[in-house]
Amino acid sequence: MPDRWIDAITKPAWIARATDTLGDAVKQAYAGGGDRGLQVKSALNGVWLGHPLHPALTDVPLGAWTVAVALDTASLVTGRNELSSCASAAATIGVAGAMAAAAAGITDWSDTDGRSRRIGFVHGALNLTATGLFAISLLRRRQRQNISGRVCAFTGYALALTAAYLGGDLVYGGQIGVNHAAGHEAPEEFTPVLALGQLADQQPKRVIIGTTPVLLVRRGDRVQAMAETCSHLGGPLSEGTLKDDGIVCPWHGSCFALEDGHVINGPATHPQPCFETRVRGGQIEVRMPRPEEPIALDMHNKDQNEGELVTQ
Repeated sequence: MPDRWIDAITKPAWIARATDTLGDAVKQAYAGGGDRGLQVKSALNGVWLGHPLHPALTDVPLGAWTVAVALDTASLVTGRNELSSCASAAATIGVAGAMAAAAAGITDWSDTDGRSRRIGFVHGALNLTATGLFAISLLRRRQRQNISGRVCAFTGYALALTAAYLGGDLVYGGQIGVNHAAGHEAPEEFTPVLALGQLADQQPKRVIIGTTPVLLVRRGDRVQAMAETCSHLGGPLSEGTLKDDGIVCPWHGSCFALEDGHVINGPATHPQPCFETRVRGGQIEVRMPRPEEPIALDMHNKDQNEGELVTQ
């Protein structure tokens, strides 16, 4: 399926309008729930899993529906009606799994933009249609209308496969759900990056080490550093806002702990790489962390050997 075909089916103006309306509604629904709404959103994003929840859930309906279609096909070939009953059971599992996947999927989708958002809308619409067709298939089977039930199941399965293709394009083409901070590293040895006097207190600042953008934050006697590119969709954390002990991405609101980079609130699910820092000769120096060495101290403490200020 060429990219131009994908662009063609996502180009109509009504899709753009629909995505804006639905996306805003989803965000408002979570925001209206206050802290509890934020907790539910983060859970559906997969923060607790350390990995997007939606792709893990999609295996359930697609796998179950594959089994259902295979059993229906075998029933048609062999004439064994008991296989059709097993197909119904598999289809039921698929419908239940699809509803869970949809809840996680629409949550992730609400924090996308542009082409990815339009593709995600069509992806979701196809999956919901497939789910509806399998639900109708189950109803037809209970009414002893097995032929129309199978037709609905086969049609729904074809739509689900098309939706899966679009989902793959979102991941491998649009890089939705991947870790955008992966591979962002600091030098192995302490490297000067900025004069301490140039880093204002409570003011996030971006510096470049090699090809890696690094976020520096000074809070009183501490200087902390992490990868500046948000792991969610690559937002610039240096343009974000400090909140308690974390930094909030300006693009989609992901919040990361400055201490160790763990995700406080989604939609991000991958933590931010953090780096060790120290102040020597008035310069902030940064390096990759060394787990085998003790964590560096705050700026009130001095290295007895070097006589220099050390921080994390």
